[in-house]
Amino acid sequence: MSIKNIALDIDFVKAQFPAFKDPLSSKWSFFENAGGSYVPHNVIKHLNNFMTSTKVQPYAEFDISAIAGNNMDKATELFAEMINARKDEIIIGASTTMNMYVLSNAMKHFIKPGDEVIVTNQDHEANIGAWRRLESYGAVIKEWKINTENAELEIEDLKALLTNKTKIVAVTHCSNIVGSINNLQSIAKLVHEYNAFLVGDGVSYAPHGLPNVKDLDVDFYTFSLYKTYGPHLGLLYGKKEILNQLPNQNHEFLEGDVPYTLNPGGPNHEELSCLVGIYEYFNNLYNHHFPDENNTLRKKIEKINELISNHEEQIANPLLEYLNSRNDIKLIGKKKIENKNRAPTIAFTFVNQSSKKISDQLVKNGIATRNDNFYAWRCLKALGIDVDDGVVRTSMVHYNTHEDVEKLISVLKKI
Repeated sequence: MSIKNIALDIDFVKAQFPAFKDPLSSKWSFFENAGGSYVPHNVIKHLNNFMTSTKVQPYAEFDISAIAGNNMDKATELFAEMINARKDEIIIGASTTMNMYVLSNAMKHFIKPGDEVIVTNQDHEANIGAWRRLESYGAVIKEWKINTENAELEIEDLKALLTNKTKIVAVTHCSNIVGSINNLQSIAKLVHEYNAFLVGDGVSYAPHGLPNVKDLDVDFYTFSLYKTYGPHLGLLYGKKEILNQLPNQNHEFLEGDVPYTLNPGGPNHEELSCLVGIYEYFNNLYNHHFPDENNTLRKKIEKINELISNHEEQIANPLLEYLNSRNDIKLIGKKKIENKNRAPTIAFTFVNQSSKKISDQLVKNGIATRNDNFYAWRCLKALGIDVDDGVVRTSMVHYNTHEDVEKLISVLKKI
């Protein structure tokens, strides 16, 4: 059966998330998912079990310690398989910002005075600030600027920036303001022609479909697990052959113990362990929608990705169409989602009203959203938007519904 003929069972989905039954959370139509998603009960269960039964130093021989270590290893192995990586190619750290800072500190090993680092002005600061710091080690920082007419990154502009001195290119997979999906596969091919490293920021992409990092052929890739239905952690992937060359950023006695060398202090034990719950959630989604099909874990993820994308497209396009129909609203990014060309992360401004005022009115009407620059202030500055007032951002994931969108549109009609 074609997946196009299978609709996401939204009632089943919402039943997996305790927030929708909680009196405090359930009163809101939640449109702040790009800032952090709700978590399914599987994740909460694993966190509670770890804290209740196995909150000890892991990897000793007594049973509760061994169980703790085994669950931590299981979570790492499962997440690696879900994104098509090796288990020794992923680091689970405190946050994406922290992971990128540690990575850039290690990558300065490759930088000589005059070497070039390319960053964009479309990215969240986590994938800009860390690389800009390399300027103090002699790197020349070059900026791949958005087209201010459509807020997009144009590949021809990147081609004009690349030289034989280029060492690192850092670019977002999906902008947390513009929403567009950048073609990392094509960008990787181009960057590798110059023997440079590509760093992909998947924070705004991964909530809408866990990536296949090998197909993308990125050298490094990062995303936030608290935006993919888990705890406040960040995942960093790196090709093993590159990780092996990076200097140790951890304790001296861990020299050569890749990837722990890129994770100072090691992972958070209980939160790493509860990542098993994200796997269980996706597995439950798969078994519910495709009960008669046996597949590898990665293949399951691909089918769930498509199911999620179809649903998100159906709920987001009516909002995009409405926003674009208003003469007093400036929509940022593509006007329609087609073939996953943008995420349902939708930012806009009003022509004659502040984003703060609009956001306040939305909140008063039960719409959980906010105005901000969302750490992508360089993007807003390039678009001529006040970086303090920012944009109104309404971000959805697959547990959002048509009813949520209808409510949002009805409130906007009153403004």
